[in-house]
Amino acid sequence: MIHDVIVIGGSYAGMAASLQLLRARRSVLIIDAGQRRNRFAHHSHGLLAQDGVDPAVIAATARRQLEAYPTLRRVEAEATSATGARDAFTVTTADGQVHQGRRILLATGVTDALPAIEGLAERWGRSVFHCPYCHGYELDQGRIGVIASGPMSAHQAELLAEWGSVTLLVNNVLPLDPATRAALERKRITIETTGIKAVEGDADLRLVDGRVLGFAGLFVATTVTPSTAIHAQLGCDCAEGPMGRTIAVDGAKETTVPGVFACGDVAVMPHSLSIAVGDGAMAGLHLHRSLVWPEMGVS
Repeated sequence: MIHDVIVIGGSYAGMAASLQLLRARRSVLIIDAGQRRNRFAHHSHGLLAQDGVDPAVIAATARRQLEAYPTLRRVEAEATSATGARDAFTVTTADGQVHQGRRILLATGVTDALPAIEGLAERWGRSVFHCPYCHGYELDQGRIGVIASGPMSAHQAELLAEWGSVTLLVNNVLPLDPATRAALERKRITIETTGIKAVEGDADLRLVDGRVLGFAGLFVATTVTPSTAIHAQLGCDCAEGPMGRTIAVDGAKETTVPGVFACGDVAVMPHSLSIAVGDGAMAGLHLHRSLVWPEMGVS
C-alpha cells in the first residue's frame, strides 16, 4: 500500500498534522518510537482546555481520537531510514518493515543536551525546566535559579524575572560584559559566580565552595538537535539558531527536499506543547494541499 503521508514521529505535532489529513480522508501512516520529549513531566501548562493535565493523558486522548478515523494506520517502531523522491518515498523501520508514501512528514522532535552537572538530568522536566511559559507560574513567584549554559542564558534570566526572584549562576561558562551585567542588575537579578557541584533535594544547588542555595525551580537553556538522522538521509537542510539545530522549512512547512515536510520542535522555535500542536495542524493543511494541487506545490 502507498500511503498519502507517512508521519515519522507520533507525538503532539505529528498527531495534530495527522488529524487534519485524516479529516480530509487521506491515508496516513504514523511511525512512532514512543519517546515524547516531555515524558518526564507530570503536568503540562499553556495548552488551551488542557492546562495542568498530565501530558501522557493528553497524548493518549489524542491517539484514541485519531484511531476513530478508518484511514489511519499506526506502527510502533523506530524509523531508521528513508529514501526516494516526491510521490515515491520508502521508509524502513528497525524491525525491517518497509513502507511507501507520497509525502513524508518529519515530526521527530529534538534531543536536549544538558549541562554535565550531577543530579540535573534526573530532575529534568520535574524541577529543572527550559520554558517559563510552561512552568514559571507554578513556582508562585519564588526563588528561581537559572543555570548558565551559553549566551542565551542571560536573556533567559531577564525573562524569568517576570516569574520570581532570579539568581543567574554563570557556572564558569558565561562571561558577562558590562552591558549584560548592567541589564541583569536593572532586573534585580542576583549574579552568582561560584561554580555548581550538584543539584540536590528538589531544586537545591550545592556550589563548589560548599554553600547550598535553595530554589523553587531551576531553568536551563538546552542545546537541541533533531532526534534522528532521517532528515539528513533525505538530504534536508538544517538551520542553526541560538538554541541549536532545526530542520529548515519554508512557510508551508516543506523542507528543502520536495515532498518532505517538517513540524513541531524539530522545525520551529521556541518550543511548547501549544506551539507544537499549532505547527502540526498547519503542516497537515499544507500537506493536504500539496496532494490536491501537486503541480502548483503548496505555496
